[in-house]
Amino acid sequence: MKNKFVFGLTTVAIATLLFTACSKLPQAEIDQANQAIDSARIAGADVYVPEAFLGLQDSMKAVTEDIEAQKSKLFKNYGTSKEKLVQVTQLAKEVALQSEARKVEVKNEVETGLTEITTLVVENKKLLSQAPKGKEGATAHEAMKNEIATVEASVAEAAALRDKGDLMAALDKVKAAKEQATALNTELKEIIAKYKGGR
Repeated sequence: MKNKFVFGLTTVAIATLLFTACSKLPQAEIDQANQAIDSARIAGADVYVPEAFLGLQDSMKAVTEDIEAQKSKLFKNYGTSKEKLVQVTQLAKEVALQSEARKVEVKNEVETGLTEITTLVVENKKLLSQAPKGKEGATAHEAMKNEIATVEASVAEAAALRDKGDLMAALDKVKAAKEQATALNTELKEIIAKYKGGR
């Protein structure tokens, strides 16, 4: 009889402990999750891996809604929310790492693009010097010369953006400049081939 009574008391004590643990607002876990999300933002996740960062924010929003729903209940149970907060914290760390990796990729893309454009500019200047400069070609020749100057200005702007750490803007600038330089390169080669073929 005594054993049954002790067992009963122990069961009640464990149940009370579990209930108290689950009914207490998981503030420490909330703070950890928010800090991890802030760290991911500082790592540039919203810029370099925007979809992953949006997913992270959505996950936190869903947990916050669960917590708010539990707050309004008489018998609160934050057990599931606690688990989800731990998952959000882990996810935030992974998103921060993804952002750092993407940042390195973007930087490499910018560097490669700048090198390729510089090579194209040198080639375009050489091709322009070989292009016909007759009466009709003078205006087109001047326009192409201006286009090369525009590409060079874009390269300088992209390099400045890279140096400032604004890698995505630098990449956009590099892509546009490369497209322009490539189109001009093709046009010059066609003009020269046509001129040589007509002679």
